[in-house]
Amino acid sequence: MQILEVYVAWVKGNPLLSAAIQFAILGTLGEVISNVVRTRRIEWPFGVLTTLLKMVAWAVLGVLIKYGFAGCKGAVAALLDHGLLPQQLGEGIGWAASVSVTANLFFGPQMMAFHRLEDNLIDRKWDFTGIQKAWATLIWFWIPAHTVTFMMPPDYQIGLAAAWSLVLGLIMGLTNKVKKQ
Repeated sequence: MQILEVYVAWVKGNPLLSAAIQFAILGTLGEVISNVVRTRRIEWPFGVLTTLLKMVAWAVLGVLIKYGFAGCKGAVAALLDHGLLPQQLGEGIGWAASVSVTANLFFGPQMMAFHRLEDNLIDRKWDFTGIQKAWATLIWFWIPAHTVTFMMPPDYQIGLAAAWSLVLGLIMGLTNKVKKQ
């Protein structure tokens, strides 16, 4: 059995667990990459407990995203069934873009606010500074990225979505400057 076949079998057999694990690993690594690029210091930015808590937070997000993707696909299918979207959006890139826009405009803002709440709980603070900047990524990054995601076979979509967090971590690291202490 090839590695992709093993991966697909694992995802099919464990949809929520696989979403949690993929996001726990790749989401946390995205934060690490962002910090390394931003600070230009190759070091792990979190202590052991914080790392574990961040991994749990990302795992929870992975499960929510798995449910969110399914719900958004259902919403787009329902809109098509009721004639509320043009039928051309029922397949190919039209389908992928429709699901991506739905996911990122109707699900994305709440998911990001929840993620910020998780970070606040981990850091023991109440700070939503920069949430508008995070929401802006829904338009310029996540809608195009998830259009690609939803063009992939379903068993690869959550893994790719988790991998996109690495890409965004790199981009955010390059665009955010370290604040002077």
